[in-house]
Amino acid sequence: MGVVGLSLTALPVHAQEGEQAFAPTMLVLDASGSMKAADPGGGSKMDSAKAAVRSFVGAAPAESKVGLTVYGTGTGSSDAEKAAGCRDVSVLRGAETINRDALTSAVDGIVASGYTPIGASLRKAAAALPQSGPRSIVLVSDGEDTCAPPDPCEVARELNKQGVKVVVHAIGFGVDTKSRAQLTCIAQTTGGTYTDAADGAALERVLPRVSQAALRTYKPVGTPITGTATYDDAPVATPGQYLDTIGQKEKRYYAVDVPQGATAYFSGTLSFPRVPHDKPNGDTSSLNVRVYGADGKDCNEFEFESVVNSSHGAALTVSKAWDGATKAKSGDSAGDKCRGGGRYYFAPEWSGIADNMPERMPIELLIGIEPAVTDAGPPAATIKTAFTEPAGGSVAANAGGSFNVAGALDGSGSYTDTLQRGEFVFYRVKLDWGQGLAYRVHYGEIGSHGIDGLSTITTTLYSPFREEIDNDFTSYNGEASVLPTSKPALATVPVRYNNRKATEARDRNQSVAGWYYIAVKLGPAHTEGAGGPVPIRLDLTVAGNADSGPHYEAAPAGGVFGENATHSTNGQPSATNAEESSAAENSSGISSTVSAVLITGGLVALGSVVGGLMVWRRRSTTRR
Repeated sequence: MGVVGLSLTALPVHAQEGEQAFAPTMLVLDASGSMKAADPGGGSKMDSAKAAVRSFVGAAPAESKVGLTVYGTGTGSSDAEKAAGCRDVSVLRGAETINRDALTSAVDGIVASGYTPIGASLRKAAAALPQSGPRSIVLVSDGEDTCAPPDPCEVARELNKQGVKVVVHAIGFGVDTKSRAQLTCIAQTTGGTYTDAADGAALERVLPRVSQAALRTYKPVGTPITGTATYDDAPVATPGQYLDTIGQKEKRYYAVDVPQGATAYFSGTLSFPRVPHDKPNGDTSSLNVRVYGADGKDCNEFEFESVVNSSHGAALTVSKAWDGATKAKSGDSAGDKCRGGGRYYFAPEWSGIADNMPERMPIELLIGIEPAVTDAGPPAATIKTAFTEPAGGSVAANAGGSFNVAGALDGSGSYTDTLQRGEFVFYRVKLDWGQGLAYRVHYGEIGSHGIDGLSTITTTLYSPFREEIDNDFTSYNGEASVLPTSKPALATVPVRYNNRKATEARDRNQSVAGWYYIAVKLGPAHTEGAGGPVPIRLDLTVAGNADSGPHYEAAPAGGVFGENATHSTNGQPSATNAEESSAAENSSGISSTVSAVLITGGLVALGSVVGGLMVWRRRSTTRR
């Protein structure tokens, strides 16, 4: 008798492994003598900067880690004091779990008086941050460095060369052209953003938004695993998320034991660093994956994904849903190597290399096994979910910088957030069997329009296994805009197991209940440094009555998503090599551990806004 109502509601990666959703961030505040100047809105520039920091501190998430570094408080601005003034950098608070009272008190005690040692302050702030994992600095300055050497752009290059770089977001507080160029260089070199704040009122609006963006960053996560150059010694992975590295033009093999009748899922994700780039034709990256069966037999299953504008910090994912084990063996020993239950090998390859990319990069691997069904449930759905304008007010949403830390949206409603130029953020919505969603994204009016601030905007909808369902894009010049542009909404059909056999190819990936992902992108401005943060509103409809879904052959011992399996210290199932796993195999040569549906699909690529708008995403599948 089949197991009834076995849920396929995937646990988000961050919920499984307890990873922090926010990058430790250091605020670096200019307290040089020039900050004593009057602000057009009243008071001094220093008074306005303090007010802006208080606004951010009051709005920062309780679990965020925020520190404070200041320069220019210990000396005056005379020539005799320059040597001391150029060493005058103080870390007032480390980047620890936010203490609002302590941070506010530290800010209140700042007195502006001295020099502007930006380069030295970046070094000291970076040294005070954790030395591994994502880290960010938010720099607020009203002028250029007055102490070089060290040159701030050279220091930024130092930070960018570290194993896990420090991203610097810079805010120019009423700066001139020369100072703006220096601050923009710092931000661009580290993959951060530059934002202008003409006066104190603008700074109070901008600083919380930029600081929130600094807290959102992509951190590859997963149990460590090491793929191999050939199939025969590939590590055997059970369902879960893993982390490896991959080199340029390198192929790496991973083994997965798939029981008869089950469906296996495999994906690999690369998140590229933000780096300076001026050759659009050399900014394309590609990732592919092949499937191999018994004895390394090529099963002629191939998935290929490409993304342009890698240098904007694009994420690239290739995925494969493998149904070979659902097919009966034919008795042909050669042909059966890719049919029926057994050990299969998945081999991703970083095949297309954009300019200025690292020699090696972290790659996230998601692996899942969905048990065979005894009753697939209702037939495939064919009608998209209808969008309904939400009633009532909006609530604030906190997007994440990756699938792993996507911000949860609690059903139908209207949600608001703010994006920085160049940000790509993620939200997630839970759908049960029989439910669907529809949504629209509104980009707000920001007051300044024109070609300099022109950028691309896009939104993309993904299934729980992170395969693209739909997307739309257009250009944005500061005037109010909405996506999608040519249809009522982006939407799913109601989630059905049988959707995987749907006539329409785009409905087939809506065959798993769980977290559906919404990505929202604001591209860099046509002119670097132009254009400010953009408020967005996401209107969401979740509709349909939940049902029991399909019936599965057996409840997996480790849980459908590996949630009951033995976990390593970072919360994910452990991987084994081929020799260690052999003892766990049953008489059919198949591991008895069964669970999970975890997989990713490719991300939309944003093209440069140079002489027009270009968006390019390439996907191909080969079956023979």
